[in-house]
Amino acid sequence: MATDSSTKPKQNPKKANLLDHHSLKHILDESAIEVVKARGYVEDVRLSNVRLLMGTIIIIIALVAQFYPKKFPDNRNFLIGCIILYIVFNALLQLIIYTKEKNAIMFTYPPPGSFNTTGLVLSSKLPRFSDMYTLTIESADPKSISANKPVELTKSVTKWFTKDGVLVEGLFWKDVEGLIDEYNKEPKKSK
Repeated sequence: MATDSSTKPKQNPKKANLLDHHSLKHILDESAIEVVKARGYVEDVRLSNVRLLMGTIIIIIALVAQFYPKKFPDNRNFLIGCIILYIVFNALLQLIIYTKEKNAIMFTYPPPGSFNTTGLVLSSKLPRFSDMYTLTIESADPKSISANKPVELTKSVTKWFTKDGVLVEGLFWKDVEGLIDEYNKEPKKSK
């Protein structure tokens, strides 16, 4: 598949420590996000904003509890209330992360001008002590009528990195673009 100049990777090489799987995953995740954005998808940061707001509320609760003007015996009920609020908001934050985010690295809006009413969820996995990187594209709203089936790409990271740890972006971009094309294919109707 030939790509036009708008989807070609940048020329500054990305280098990773081949012995650090977090470094490898980070570079691959960032590059996958670049590919998706280059294809016209706009990142949806609403969930990140909700997480930041909840984190800010948690910090404010902790600060108010710490610097409340009354001393301990007098502020016992207030402190108990702050501790309960702190626990509740932390539990809500963890619930959002566990149920909504999972392994997601990016949420998108539907591409402008498309008939899709749902964006994408890009998620990835690189298990510890493994070289197999899995990139998954699925619908942000799986129950939507315009949602396609999730697609997955699993390959060894050795296919995309040189022995010096430089990402061969052209190969990676080609694989991610192929995955996006596979996701966007019209599903075959069976009757």
